Amino acid sequence: MFNLLCFMDLTLIAPFLFCSTLIMISLFILIKSPSPKKIYMLDFACYKPPMAQTMTKEGTVARARSTDWYKEETLEFMQRTLERSGLGDSTFFPEAFFKDPPDLSHLTLEDARREMEMSIFGAVDELLAKTRVESREIGIVVVNCCIFCAVPSLSSMIVNRYRMREGVISYNLSGMGCTAGLTAINLAKQLLQVHRGCYALVVSTESITQNCYAGNDRSKFLINCLFRLGGAAILLSNRPSDQYPAKYQLVHTVHTHTAEFDKSYDCISSGEDKEGHLGVTVTKDLLVAAIAAIQSNMTALAPLVLPVSEQLRCVACYVMRRLHVANVGPYVPDFKKSFRHFLPHVGGKPVLDELQRSLRLTESDMEASRMTLYRFGNTSSSSVWYELAYAEAKGRVKRGDRVWQMAFGSGFKCCSVVWRAIRTVDRDQVMNVWSDEIDGFPVDLNNNSPFPYFFESSERTKSS
Repeated sequence: MFNLLCFMDLTLIAPFLFCSTLIMISLFILIKSPSPKKIYMLDFACYKPPMAQTMTKEGTVARARSTDWYKEETLEFMQRTLERSGLGDSTFFPEAFFKDPPDLSHLTLEDARREMEMSIFGAVDELLAKTRVESREIGIVVVNCCIFCAVPSLSSMIVNRYRMREGVISYNLSGMGCTAGLTAINLAKQLLQVHRGCYALVVSTESITQNCYAGNDRSKFLINCLFRLGGAAILLSNRPSDQYPAKYQLVHTVHTHTAEFDKSYDCISSGEDKEGHLGVTVTKDLLVAAIAAIQSNMTALAPLVLPVSEQLRCVACYVMRRLHVANVGPYVPDFKKSFRHFLPHVGGKPVLDELQRSLRLTESDMEASRMTLYRFGNTSSSSVWYELAYAEAKGRVKRGDRVWQMAFGSGFKCCSVVWRAIRTVDRDQVMNVWSDEIDGFPVDLNNNSPFPYFFESSERTKSS
């Protein structure tokens, strides 16, 4: 009887002992596991070309006409697109586009390399001067440029130019579209979790020189209308001592890739037209693919950043819709409760309009994005840094502010990066691409007509 009671006691106690042991082991692992290193952004710099490289919308059409590449209806389409694009009359083009007489058919690899050197070295030189970090102290270099691919690589070009040490870890990302700049930040973050006491240099740029489309397919021609010269350099650190001079702390990175769906995968692609002219095709599925990728990315980001009250409202709305308790639409979380600055990639006016509508943002919320598109055009992966520079130049970045950068591009991919401002950025001490003209912004964009639905026109052209 005594043995039976002992056995019964043990059977009752054993599960509790087992659970207690698991809890103790889990706590031990948590205590012993190294916590993720904090990543700081010391500063960033955007490249601003000489004013001699600006071109008006009218001048852009005239320059295209002088090449004898394009039919008159293509040039008319270009003019209509530019008038409604949200771009201003002072965007920048590569130096080679200003050759006189104009001969864009003979742009060389050397011309393209010259463009890369100007944008990359211009941004990196300014960044190193701002941070006073020696180039040999940098242990990681990540460069992204979607289309231009040179040998040696752009990352090697930087290592050579700045005489970085032999042990430097370098990566060159290509073919990843406009989202690659924030993808590069994510890659640098992962590397900084492994390498202690290290600086990481991230450089985002794009080449325009050798990628001007010379045909008349409108689905490829849109790239000629919107993309402009630009580049940015960012310096990250995992050194605890850098939290004091740094501007921002990296809080979250969220990456979404929707290439499993054919329409998302095919909506932006490079290839030749029927006449053999190489270009980047943008299909009518772009806006749908972009919205789907952005929604997926926001769904993954929401639990990390939204206050509990907003999350509960989302859950309640979802339950009511599933159970048909009430006839309610999907609840759109108020992300403004989590962020002071929302800086989406300025891919084009239609995407900015859709983001503003779906997130219920004000014109003030979208100011940095629309002004960046107006002043600098679509500079691809570096555009989110021109937007942050705008917010700083306006003196709007205060200590504790959260900044949400979002980029999206071919693949189709969407990437979000969240920063927390460590200190207030004094506009009187800011020297960046906007500083000498910031008082002239924002400008009135109300005279811009709706963006032309070029996809429909291009489909008609193909069918005819």
